[in-house]
Amino acid sequence: MGDFGVELARLRTRSGWTVRQLARRAGVSEGQISNLESGRRNPTSSVAAACDAALGADGELIRLAETTRRGTADRSLVEVEPLVAGYGRILEQLKDIGRSTGPNFVDAALRSAARVLTDAAPRAEAHRRHEVWLLASRVAEYTGWMAQEAGNPAEALRWTDLAVRWGANGGDETMAAYALVRKASIAEHRGDPAAIVLAGQAAAHPATTPLIRAHAARREAQGHAHLGDHGACHDALQRSRDHAREADRPGVHWGPRIENGSPRLIEASCMIGLRQFEQATDLFASELRHRPERPPDSNSRTRFEIRQATALAGIDRLDRACHLVEALLPTIRILDSATIRTELGQFAGHARGRAATPGQRSLIETAAALAHGRG
Repeated sequence: MGDFGVELARLRTRSGWTVRQLARRAGVSEGQISNLESGRRNPTSSVAAACDAALGADGELIRLAETTRRGTADRSLVEVEPLVAGYGRILEQLKDIGRSTGPNFVDAALRSAARVLTDAAPRAEAHRRHEVWLLASRVAEYTGWMAQEAGNPAEALRWTDLAVRWGANGGDETMAAYALVRKASIAEHRGDPAAIVLAGQAAAHPATTPLIRAHAARREAQGHAHLGDHGACHDALQRSRDHAREADRPGVHWGPRIENGSPRLIEASCMIGLRQFEQATDLFASELRHRPERPPDSNSRTRFEIRQATALAGIDRLDRACHLVEALLPTIRILDSATIRTELGQFAGHARGRAATPGQRSLIETAAALAHGRG
């Protein structure tokens, strides 16, 4: 089960290799690997064998290459069950990889998976075609998130719009509501107050769900916090908690699991925007203490720990703040995430101007350089 390009990219990212590293090990060019992963070229027998050997795929890539060549002109009916089951598993694996290694490792595989699914959907059994479109929509939504993480908001918006279109093809309009949450997130990380308006539109959308309202209220709360509006922020946090309690219902659940951003961690994040640093410090300490040191979602954990450091800097506990950030630097470099860089920039902004030792000043400037994509 699987398209050669998707499987090649999945095996490469699982191995932790860049395109260049795989190309060197397989003895082929970087361009060949990129073209195969994106689906622009079909594999030859020799290249498939070289990649299979380099990745230790036990003949799976060779078999897929043969299937790909035989099926190049095949427009026969697609069997939905193995397609959806196989690519559903691939999507979850790519999400796990994206959470722990960053967007650059999964981009090619996600795009290839989207191409396979949208090509297959029109050829699927009519009464099950919607399943393929819905899975394609989920792939597009996550591809958009990874584009945002890679620092490309225009591409993030393009993939989000594709997710809306493909979700509608599958008979699910709720992605149109969640797309407004995604757009609010993009606006928020640009410092655009339109994030509050977009979050409100998501909550009011005719196709919204309690889960989407919970996500929207969180975005709204953080937007109000940045503007220093205590009352509106706390009101939105309460609505988020209320909607989250209603969110456990069947159907497609867009966005991250609501429990991944604990309500108290979101509240702590808002306290930073409201400059209530001591309350934020206490909330972060309480919540992060009970969480595993190395969860599958390294991205979320890293963002919250940088926010914890920002809160500590706000109450002049710079030694502890710098210690936290210094320990995170290897993970920050691996993830290479635009949203994490935004958090790092906010830490540097709060830490600068505080009384600091030479070592602390050096660490703050390192953080600032990383926030701007340097270092």
